[in-house]
Amino acid sequence: MTEKLQKTPITPATHTTPPAKFSHGVKKGNVLQVAGQVGFGPAVAGQAPTPVGPTLREQTLQTLRNVQAVLEEGGASWEDAMMVRVYLTDTGHFAEFNEIYNEFFAGLKEAPAARTTVYVGLPAGLLVEIDALAVLG
Repeated sequence: MTEKLQKTPITPATHTTPPAKFSHGVKKGNVLQVAGQVGFGPAVAGQAPTPVGPTLREQTLQTLRNVQAVLEEGGASWEDAMMVRVYLTDTGHFAEFNEIYNEFFAGLKEAPAARTTVYVGLPAGLLVEIDALAVLG
């Protein structure tokens, strides 16, 4: 009988405790799933998380940094990402989002991963959410 791999929850120190029973990331074997991240700034004890700013640029950059923090806490990097899912609240944000996304990853030799973009409703003030799937090794 093969040994069952354990799931390890991942929560960087910069992140607040999720509001429900989930983790910011979960690692099992060499697979790391990053839960949907939004543009909240680093956690401050005693304060509710808030978006870093009202613009798509501010929120997208912080969201990407938040995904990166979970990847790194789980022992991965963008180079290990296989899939990135983007959730935008406005179809009119697609072109601007792509510009910001391309700038963020300008230093990588190749695209960070396959990507899907969908349009959703998010809590008031949030414009973007991103999750990622990484395979280590």
